[in-house]
Amino acid sequence: MIKPGVKAPYELICSTAFLLKRVGMLAKERTMDAYESIGANPYHYSVLAVLEEGARDTQAKIADALGYDRSWLVGLLDELEEQGLIERKRDPEDRRRHLVSLNPAGKKRLAELRAISKRVEDDLLASLDAEQRAQLHGLLSQLAADHDPRYAPAATEKTVVDKTVA
Repeated sequence: MIKPGVKAPYELICSTAFLLKRVGMLAKERTMDAYESIGANPYHYSVLAVLEEGARDTQAKIADALGYDRSWLVGLLDELEEQGLIERKRDPEDRRRHLVSLNPAGKKRLAELRAISKRVEDDLLASLDAEQRAQLHGLLSQLAADHDPRYAPAATEKTVVDKTVA
C-alpha cells in the first residue's frame, strides 16, 4: 500500500536500474493478479505465444526460446494440456521428443491473455503518450537484445506487436 507523503530515498529515485526493477515488479504483480482472476498465469501466456509462432514445436525448443528450465516447462505443459489448450504427441521421427501444438481452445485463451496483457500495459503506461511508449519500448528492446540475443528484433516483430495492440 502506498502511503501519502512518504518518498523513496533520493539515491534510489536517481537509480535507473532501481526504477526499472520497481516498474517491473509492479507490472509482474498486476499481470499475475489479472491472469489469476481467470485461472491462468503469465507463463501460460508465454508458452501459448511461442506455440502460435509455430516454429518451436518441441518441448526443448519452447524452453530454450523462453529461457525456462526444461523440466519446469513440462509442468506448465501439463497444466495447459489438462485445460485442453495444447496437444502433445510423440515425434514420429524421434520417439524421445514430444511435439507440442496449439489447438483452437488454446488460440482462444491466447486472445484472452493478450487482451489482459494489453489492459495491464495500458494501465501501467497511462501517463505516457504514444510517442513516449514507442520510445520506451525501443530502448527496452535494445537493452534486452544487448543482454540476451533471444530478444533481438526479428522480421516478425511488427506483426507480434500489432497482435498485442489489436
